Amino acid sequence: MASTLAAGLQETAQAVGARMPEAVKAVVFEAKTNVEKEFDVKSTIQPGEKLPDFILSDARGKPVSSIDLLAKGPLLILFYRGGWCPFCNLTLRAYQQRLKDFEARGVTFVAITPEQPDASLTTAEKNELAFPVLTDDGLELARKLHIVWKQSDDLVATLNTVGADLEKRHGNDSHDMVIPTTILVDDRGVVRNIFAEADWMQRLEPQEAVNWVNAL
Repeated sequence: MASTLAAGLQETAQAVGARMPEAVKAVVFEAKTNVEKEFDVKSTIQPGEKLPDFILSDARGKPVSSIDLLAKGPLLILFYRGGWCPFCNLTLRAYQQRLKDFEARGVTFVAITPEQPDASLTTAEKNELAFPVLTDDGLELARKLHIVWKQSDDLVATLNTVGADLEKRHGNDSHDMVIPTTILVDDRGVVRNIFAEADWMQRLEPQEAVNWVNAL
């Protein structure tokens, strides 16, 4: 087992690359290169700005509001692409392992995905997640945070060939996708830290998120 999330992500990237057909690999890495060029982290919501209010459904369809979450204290949010993404699954499990560290400091941790509740429930059960997984239907919240990019027709078609039926998982025919992002919000609803990375093989280390929380 990898000692850090970064090491695990690197191992996953090597394993995925080794079994990926060359034609698929070419489309995926062209998309990765393009989004890395187009995405500007400075355009996202920034520390000191207020998190927009939201009401999102959890994996069982129950509405969850940011107001209720923040009433409990600070909020740590992880945006991920979907249960079809091996890098996302690895990241979710890594944060699950540190969940008690967040809870011990009075911080609520939630994950948010564009996938519909039936898909997010499968992801939560598969990864044995004990934190809420919420659906950002149509990426409405992600758009407000400026962490969305449009996938090419070629990429969507290619992902479908490897089992990621995004239209079914998202409940719409949009080609938009969320940028993997981690945000810490204080109990006043103000963003304190953000990590947004266009390279979906890179994620914030859970230990760094713990460091954020300790600095509140």
